[in-house]
Amino acid sequence: MADHTSLDKAFHSLFEINMGIKPGERILVFSDIIRPDETPSASDLDRRTRLNATARVAADFAAAVYGNGGFVQFPATPASGAEPPEALWLATFGDSIIAVLKADDLLTKLLAKAASPDEIAQAREIVLEYRGDVADIIIALANNSTSHTRFRALACAAGCRFASLPHFDPEMFHTSMTVDWDALADRTARLVEAVNKAEWIRVTTPNGTDMMICKQGRNAGGDDGMLTAPGSFGNLPAGEAYLAPLEGKSHGVMVIEWGPTRKLDEPLRLTVENGVAVKLEGNDSHRAKLEARFAENVNCRNIAELGIGTNDKASRPDNVLEAEKILGTIHIALGDNTGFGGTVSAPFHEDYVFYQPTLTAIMEDGSERIIIDAGSMLV
Repeated sequence: MADHTSLDKAFHSLFEINMGIKPGERILVFSDIIRPDETPSASDLDRRTRLNATARVAADFAAAVYGNGGFVQFPATPASGAEPPEALWLATFGDSIIAVLKADDLLTKLLAKAASPDEIAQAREIVLEYRGDVADIIIALANNSTSHTRFRALACAAGCRFASLPHFDPEMFHTSMTVDWDALADRTARLVEAVNKAEWIRVTTPNGTDMMICKQGRNAGGDDGMLTAPGSFGNLPAGEAYLAPLEGKSHGVMVIEWGPTRKLDEPLRLTVENGVAVKLEGNDSHRAKLEARFAENVNCRNIAELGIGTNDKASRPDNVLEAEKILGTIHIALGDNTGFGGTVSAPFHEDYVFYQPTLTAIMEDGSERIIIDAGSMLV
């Protein structure tokens, strides 16, 4: 791990620039530990061990410098998008909210992602009633993402600023986290503006990917790392424009060469019809993991997201958190998209990054504009 002096500089930037901390605010840092049934590779074991240790140091830093830093850890969730355990809910929302959620028979349903829209709205009202109990800033340094969870959505509804760093490697504090944040915000905003003029987005790549992504009625947003407004949420390292495609419409072929933490031994080919993956071909071991998710919940087949990277300091293809931010790449996600404008709920959200893409915006009148040409951004 980097020495603490260099981490101190990174933590000052994290809390003061990215999160905009104010006097008296309560910070909560959380991480996860490897479950007994997991078998990570040697490199991933090393990264996850360093990640947990860095999370502890970040919480200690927050307590020492800003006077209020808490830390929670728990066994890793089964997948990104699955709800974190009750212990984290309690640390985030406090005794009163959790007691009322339990009394109203809501917490169990929320944890299982089985709450109805009315029950989610009821839970939101409870959280808002006691919003003063909710943590002000959350730094999510767990391996699996909690971005697409009821936990995250309810915390942000109460005004919490939430930084999600799944699959993070502490070395990123010295690479993609050193980006010029103002320049990144400007670049991302220009890209979002261009994307939002389109009704469809066509994505092609040299490896055979050819997807038509339906944007009708949906707005793209920007993740620029500036999480200073109440309720702000985003990934760090940041740098992407993203949208939830209109369900039931997108179609084409995705040729996946990179998984979340490695290049696949052999590409996987997904055929997409009516907004869902209908066919999966290829012999890499990642295929079995995806098939298990598809069998577990049909919503895991959903084409959940199109994202476009805007961070010129990001470069690592073997870590999806940074890879999806690389300037000029695109990523397509499967599974849950309820956290950013979609309607499909699933205990799963996984991004796949594609390199050297050409992105064509297709307008309502049929006219076209190339936004990215073979990995070079033109806006």
